[in-house]
Amino acid sequence: MALRINDTVPDLKVKTSKGEFSLHEYIGDDWTILFSHPKDFTPVCTTEFGAVAQLSDEWKKRDTKVMGVSVDGVDDHGKWIGDIESYGGAQVDFPIIADEGLEVSKAFDMLPAEAYLPDGRTPADSATVRAVFIIGPDKQLKLTMTYPMTVGRNFAEVLRALDALQLTASKGVAAPADWQVGQDVIIPASLSDDEAKSKFGDFTTHLPYLRTTKQPA
Repeated sequence: MALRINDTVPDLKVKTSKGEFSLHEYIGDDWTILFSHPKDFTPVCTTEFGAVAQLSDEWKKRDTKVMGVSVDGVDDHGKWIGDIESYGGAQVDFPIIADEGLEVSKAFDMLPAEAYLPDGRTPADSATVRAVFIIGPDKQLKLTMTYPMTVGRNFAEVLRALDALQLTASKGVAAPADWQVGQDVIIPASLSDDEAKSKFGDFTTHLPYLRTTKQPA
């Protein structure tokens, strides 16, 4: 069954580069980003892990944990981390799940239930394990992004989406296209003009169903 937005993510017990624990245990009361990879020692994925490591302070500012997933073992992860840190110039301070049995990949609907890893496999055998999942403190899936193997993920966009999710969850607003922190936000259409005025103060009506106001503090 596909994992959809607002579904509770499965509470799998996972083996990682930083020990064993359950996904819900790791998430705790924080926002969490789970980003997956088809194989260790692959070029695009190495640049992505380096980018995530470089953003360590940004994740902490947002009370957000990150966790990688790759369908190789803990020993390979440990060796690959050395390459990632050498290339990215930053410490990999987050866990990487060793999804050798594909439990996470299948539970998050990145691979079909019948998928297996053949002997002598290449990254193409698990090419669809290339996704970003943003999970809320309520353990529910809030956003997904899926990429092909040839296109590196834009983690500036992941940060932007995380900022928007955190703002909209806490302030009851919506974020328009290309929104950045500090820009105007959208008032829900479910609020009347009087309710919008009471809650947000001044606002601009662009269309009967599209009203914007300054980002709430």
